[in-house]
Amino acid sequence: MPRTVETVVYALGELPDAAKERARAWYRETCLDHEWYDAVFEDFEAVCTILGVTLRTSPVKLMGGGTRDDAHVFFRGFHSQGDGACFEGSYAHARGSAKGIRAHAPTDTELHRIADVLQAVQRPNFFQLGALIRHRGHYCHEYCMAIEVERDSPTRQDMTDGAEDTVIEALRDLARWLYRQLQREYEYLSSDAVVDETIAVNGWTFTVEGGRFG
Repeated sequence: MPRTVETVVYALGELPDAAKERARAWYRETCLDHEWYDAVFEDFEAVCTILGVTLRTSPVKLMGGGTRDDAHVFFRGFHSQGDGACFEGSYAHARGSAKGIRAHAPTDTELHRIADVLQAVQRPNFFQLGALIRHRGHYCHEYCMAIEVERDSPTRQDMTDGAEDTVIEALRDLARWLYRQLQREYEYLSSDAVVDETIAVNGWTFTVEGGRFG
């Protein structure tokens, strides 16, 4: 036989502290699963273009029947061994990259340093250095990138001493930079202040224990 059951519900700010934490945990576990990293990936693609990195892409089918090209950028985080970010693609000298990266990210000294390192190693090699970057293994950190550096010299000149290691380390530094951006974005979006604001904007309510109502 049908019964009417009344439940008292609360806004997040009306809950006791322990219940607030359970409500926030619900949000982080169930609502922060959309592609929150899209903006970071978009900026990373712009940074790569400036630095001379061409990301490998693959077509992905869309719900409407079309396709889009997704870059081969991977990450896993944020508090376990083996966490990190990596990417696949190729690298070649990009003219004006040091100036371009400063225009794109005026205060990011790490990106400035990476651009300067790549510019400096290219100069004595007559800007002929290039690299192929592939992901290997099951993890997603900078050491999962197999990086093959070559010099495209018409006279078959070798690379200068240390050039290969310099390019490899600069590209791994770029992967480390990406991971830090992802971590900062995630920590911001999952912070108490942002979570509380999102819950309030959506008008979600909870039981006295902090369980999501409805």
